[in-house]
Amino acid sequence: MAATPVPRADETVSWAALRGHFEGHGRGFDLRQAFADDPRRFERFTLGAPEIFADLSKNRWDEVTRRLLVELAEECQFGARRDALLAGEPINTTEGRAVLHTALRAPRGSGPFSTDVHEVLDRMLAYAEQVRDVGRSGITDVVNIGIGGSDLGPQMAVPALDAYSHPGLRLHFVSNVDGHDITPVLRRLKPETTLFIVASKTFTTQETMANAQVAREWFLSQGGTDTARHFVGVTTNLAAAAQFGITDTFGFWDWVGGRYSLWSAIGLPVAIAIGAENFRAFLAGAHAMDLHFADAPLAANLPVQLGLLDVWYRNFHGFGSRSVAPYHQGLKRFPAYLQQLDMESNGKGVDAAGRALPYATSPVVWGEPGTNGQHAYFQMLHQGTDVIPVEFIAVKTPTHAHAGLHQKLLANCLAQSQALMLGKSEAEAAGEQAPTASKTLDREVLARHRSFPGNRPSTTLMLESLTPRSLGALIALHEHRVFTSGAIWGINSFDQWGVELGKALCSQLLPRFDSGDTAGLDASTAGLLARLRR
Repeated sequence: MAATPVPRADETVSWAALRGHFEGHGRGFDLRQAFADDPRRFERFTLGAPEIFADLSKNRWDEVTRRLLVELAEECQFGARRDALLAGEPINTTEGRAVLHTALRAPRGSGPFSTDVHEVLDRMLAYAEQVRDVGRSGITDVVNIGIGGSDLGPQMAVPALDAYSHPGLRLHFVSNVDGHDITPVLRRLKPETTLFIVASKTFTTQETMANAQVAREWFLSQGGTDTARHFVGVTTNLAAAAQFGITDTFGFWDWVGGRYSLWSAIGLPVAIAIGAENFRAFLAGAHAMDLHFADAPLAANLPVQLGLLDVWYRNFHGFGSRSVAPYHQGLKRFPAYLQQLDMESNGKGVDAAGRALPYATSPVVWGEPGTNGQHAYFQMLHQGTDVIPVEFIAVKTPTHAHAGLHQKLLANCLAQSQALMLGKSEAEAAGEQAPTASKTLDREVLARHRSFPGNRPSTTLMLESLTPRSLGALIALHEHRVFTSGAIWGINSFDQWGVELGKALCSQLLPRFDSGDTAGLDASTAGLLARLRR
């Protein structure tokens, strides 16, 4: 008997029920009233997961919303889809691949391909420890050359774990094919004390290999003589690496997607920075979140709840954006990391069967660390015409000794989520003193300028401290969250065909810069090319 097809979200009874619930209760939901009506709302809408406490109470939902969202997940057979992911079934259907980044952080002997995974991990960590022995290696600077997942993950994780980093090593990251990226890095280096990591699975990635060629030319021109000692490859193309002059390589597998590859040999710069023991703790934190995702009931499963909330906001409230505000400077690159994770995974217009979708998928994900963001874009969050849910990340215990600064930071974090929810009425604004306001402006007009609508949703994720283990859990949480919303939308979250067209057209355009040939080009591209060649 043929298996019953899995219904798409909009084909379910639950979707229709959620639509009715939204029209009846969700559209006019007021957070301030919800807290007034339920003194236990905070307790009801907080969840714990490995290393993370989540306050979901300042979101525009209630118990009925959550129940209907869980029913939607069940009707979409989410549990079976999750199990297929974790079991290594080829759920990336357009590429015929399994998706097994979870296997990269599973303890030895407990996950798929465990022998292969841990053989590479052991070799990579041994190599990292050799580099970290600065007295013997002579290495003081490590330059990671990659792009996309080969860059964003390590570039995010290394500063996040600065408190655990080797004090005698400086890590640099080059990704952009723009020469303004690599040139200032090279200017500060010496060839005899520099190690270059070339991270490209195929060793053909256009941007990465262009930068690697520049790095090698610089190395040789500055008197470098041992390419094999100063260049290491994270690649499976051993022949191409050898032709480049690289003999030390660390590979990974087709079932590791780029934006999920931080746990693989792509994490080599992280391992060099924090050491083998801390890197294993990083993996252990992610694995703990994997177990929570696999075993916790849907109603108490933090990544599932966040993914369902994303569906509720995107498809029913129509919120097209989510801002990420980490109140920890170490997480300054975390919003950029989440951009790729969410938007490359779920920015799709067709379902897994290739049918055009009648609803929106991935929101625009963006942000800056607090308190910088407060003085940049928070004006729009508080008084703009768009409602943008905000995700705050707070870290209770700092790794520095400036307790007063940290207290101010945390107070700002709590105050922003409070202000977004509470707002300020015109009457409240009119009753306040405003020393910097115009003395001639009508008082009622001024009050309208100084009022805030409030009722703007936010989530707060709290870590006890930012450690290798908690960072691993935080990243894995978002990986599973993205999978959850993608599964509900019925899309393939693990391909990225949208990246390919621009790359293909670039390859066609590049020789035209030498030839000047504009035949067959549209008028705009031809005109721009001609101006750039003048």
